[in-house]
Amino acid sequence: MWSEVFHSFLSIALELTLLFIGISFLINLLQAFIPYKKMERVMEKSHPLVSAFVALGFAFITPFCSCSTIPVVVNLLNKKVRFGIVMIFLFSSPVLDPTIITLMMAVLGVKVAFAYTVITSLLSVIIGFALEKFGFEEQIKNVVVKGYQEPDKKFQLKAAFIETLQLIKSVYPYLLIGAFIGAFIHGAVPTSWISTFLGGDKWWLVPIAAIIGIPLYIRLSTMIPISQIMIAKGMALGPVMALMISSAGASLPELTLLNSIFKKKLVFAFVGSVFTMSTISGFLFYLI
Repeated sequence: MWSEVFHSFLSIALELTLLFIGISFLINLLQAFIPYKKMERVMEKSHPLVSAFVALGFAFITPFCSCSTIPVVVNLLNKKVRFGIVMIFLFSSPVLDPTIITLMMAVLGVKVAFAYTVITSLLSVIIGFALEKFGFEEQIKNVVVKGYQEPDKKFQLKAAFIETLQLIKSVYPYLLIGAFIGAFIHGAVPTSWISTFLGGDKWWLVPIAAIIGIPLYIRLSTMIPISQIMIAKGMALGPVMALMISSAGASLPELTLLNSIFKKKLVFAFVGSVFTMSTISGFLFYLI
């Protein structure tokens, strides 16, 4: 068994490593062409739908985890960017990561990656504007982030290489953890067990997976190799995606940070929104 686990781990880790490093370097190389300041001005002054589209684009090109999104959210709020637009960025930034979506495309297929991107984008927009409509803007505390600096990068190979190394240090270990867990499941957990208890169209698996994922701090980079093995062994796509989205969209460290800038009512609304987003997404993936 352990020999199979080891060989499976090497295979998964090697494939994801090559993809991760190559994609990360390319994205960091292109950062110099991204007009961050102009995008912020558009989000501040344009039509709500235009601003929402820009917020999604801003979320996509800023590959942050849920915790590192918070300083940017505070910066946008301090600049008086519309509340609903900021919420769209808050919900979409942790789940719309170009590196992870590309890995998802390679591992789970283009159809799944495309559906994931569309579903999370649409739900982020709907939830962001809904929170604004219900008056949650009043639940923001007056907070200023000291020392925040906007991205100001020059186009050069050295800078892209350094950024890629920093990303490897912070994210790559989670990718290896996910590869090991996936390899262990592949070699040690019987396919019949997963297909029996976690497979099929059991609707209640989706909300349970969404609830389990929220308090955890599981990066998408960890979940990709795990989800590949679980789906291959018969686990339904719906609960896998619900767990993936809820664990990426919220976590206990992030909720602690949000508690410093949001009042309690908005923090609870955020948790409920992440649960709703991951649950609806999970059910929609049953149709794919």
